[in-house]
Amino acid sequence: MSSSSGISAGRSVVMALVALLLCVGGGYASWGDAQHVLLSKGRQHGTFSVTACGDKRCAGSFDADGPAAPVSDMTVEQSVAARKGDRFPVVVKPGTHEVVRSDLAGSVHAWVPLGGALLLAGLVIAGGMRLGRFGLVLAAVGVAQLVATFLLL
Repeated sequence: MSSSSGISAGRSVVMALVALLLCVGGGYASWGDAQHVLLSKGRQHGTFSVTACGDKRCAGSFDADGPAAPVSDMTVEQSVAARKGDRFPVVVKPGTHEVVRSDLAGSVHAWVPLGGALLLAGLVIAGGMRLGRFGLVLAAVGVAQLVATFLLL
């Protein structure tokens, strides 16, 4: 094997590891919120009413589905397009006073880190590994996820 083909193979291996690391990191970052939306069976569901918003979080009251009384000290990330007066379906993170949107917009928003990771990994694969079509398809999937989040929220 010549030195140039060895360098090319080494570059491809390193780029594949970088792309894999990006995708695993994006999936791990997304799972924090996505697990509450995807695996919501047995969790407390209800409607969240936004009463005030700060720099990073919005506070409000949570009205559980069923006979439970409303809880007034719940919070949600402001990045889920929450404004004072908004009402949307949520799932409570167990053991906390945080809620996660459980509608379609919240489900798509939970996967934003993975969408960004797919976009970056696609560029690494297309440029670093010289697999243009596969890299562009992967990047397009990431862009589609990010655009869908923008449009739904």
